[in-house]
Amino acid sequence: MLDILIQNANIIDGTGKKKFQADLGIKNGKIKKIGKIKTRAKQKINAQNLYTCPGFIDILNHSDSFFTLFTIPSQDSLITQGITTILGGNCGSSLAPLTQSSAINSIQKWTDLNQVNLNWLNTQDFLNALESKKLSINFASLVGHGTIRRGILHDENRILNNSEIKILKNVLETSLEQGSYGMSSGLAYSHEKSTSLHEIIELAKIIKKYNGIYATHIRGEGEELLPSLEEAIKIGIETRVKIQISHLKAMGKTNWSKMNQAIELIEQARERGVDINFDIYPYSVTGSVLYVLLPDWVAQGGKKLLLARLRDPILAQKVTQEMQADPYDYKKIIIAQGNVNKSFIGKKLSEIAKHEGISEEQAVINMLLASEGRISVFFNALSSENVEKAIAHELGFVCTNGAGYSNDYEQEEGLVHPRCFGAMPRFLKHYVQEKKLLSWEQAIRKITFLPAQKIGLKKRGQIKKGFFADIAIINPKTITDKATFSNPYQYSQGVEYVVVNGQVVLENGKQKNILPGIVLRKN
Repeated sequence: MLDILIQNANIIDGTGKKKFQADLGIKNGKIKKIGKIKTRAKQKINAQNLYTCPGFIDILNHSDSFFTLFTIPSQDSLITQGITTILGGNCGSSLAPLTQSSAINSIQKWTDLNQVNLNWLNTQDFLNALESKKLSINFASLVGHGTIRRGILHDENRILNNSEIKILKNVLETSLEQGSYGMSSGLAYSHEKSTSLHEIIELAKIIKKYNGIYATHIRGEGEELLPSLEEAIKIGIETRVKIQISHLKAMGKTNWSKMNQAIELIEQARERGVDINFDIYPYSVTGSVLYVLLPDWVAQGGKKLLLARLRDPILAQKVTQEMQADPYDYKKIIIAQGNVNKSFIGKKLSEIAKHEGISEEQAVINMLLASEGRISVFFNALSSENVEKAIAHELGFVCTNGAGYSNDYEQEEGLVHPRCFGAMPRFLKHYVQEKKLLSWEQAIRKITFLPAQKIGLKKRGQIKKGFFADIAIINPKTITDKATFSNPYQYSQGVEYVVVNGQVVLENGKQKNILPGIVLRKN
């Protein structure tokens, strides 16, 4: 007897092949049969007029950095998008390994560390702790370069010497042996800006040894976009490590024209044999920490120096002048969350500046000083045309770049980016169903088979006999995102069933509050 029988399914198997009709039998957590099935089953699902796909894989997720893996193990906002597997440890920050207590500071830009209680040091103990907690989805992790770097430097920020790089290599190798899938960097953030190319290349050699991936939030996504991308490509050329460019974008209207060149660089690297891809979230409004609006030199040396420079009247005036020379549209920058007066949440920077009777640039400085640099914003800094171009490109994957929440999450905590609730349905509704940038088969491939191959996930990302039964059953006519920037805490619609490791976690669009997800370990 089967555990689950999905009948009358229109199967999109993830590989890009044309969809086909068949029944799907699941037993003991795996896909047992595909075809015309007459075997009895404990549960039957009628999938007529729906699309049956592999569960979606989020290659760029931050549920670990925002600590919701532990506080919201049901990860409802992801399950209701059809996501069954996430990759954490992105953008340079992971929850392990912690060689020193200061290493965890890499997540403080996203999480209040006073609420974090850790009982592990190495990657193995972290994964074991998460396993005992249980999850609704599958979780795999990268090693955060910023995390292991801060384990050596604490709050210091400088180029590492060779003996320090050797320590990092040993720490990284141990984590890869304990199950990490590779390493990420967040070179745009203050504590990684001083990282040398030599340091990353040495670490990339270790990643390559274990056939892992190097996912990078590159040094600059605005004026520095092209040289930053060239740096990542050089790492791929020299080490042959697999490269994943995190949330590829050209920030700021003056830089939008660079997106074509950026994609050309990636295509040329592919032609030279570099295994390189990129991911993108399907929104033109981005979310990040406020200090990324500052000139690059202000953040050099770390957050303490950043704040000291902003407190210096002469340097603060220089910052203001440089920002005014290449201004953002402050009417489109909204305070999302952080260590600030809650009355500011949801307000535009232009409104705050007007209310305070100061320039918008001075408002940025004041907000950073008041929050000690811990403040996140939404800003409309991307071109819709560039987003479409990247989404349609064969080398691009679609991600959330968000975290898992529930719709009753305390809104006093601030606003989360709607991608946390709606990225995958928005992609399928807006760019596939409406704009027809991709066929359904091509689109599903971008969020299942391809990221599984890139990460190195075994027997996931495809509907195939013997593979793990991670399944999303969606209604192509009703799939849509509901989350907005003013009210992001709204579940998407149109995902009817989700199966994780052979257990139904979403039925008729409703969560079942069971936790069958597993912690995935490489090798």
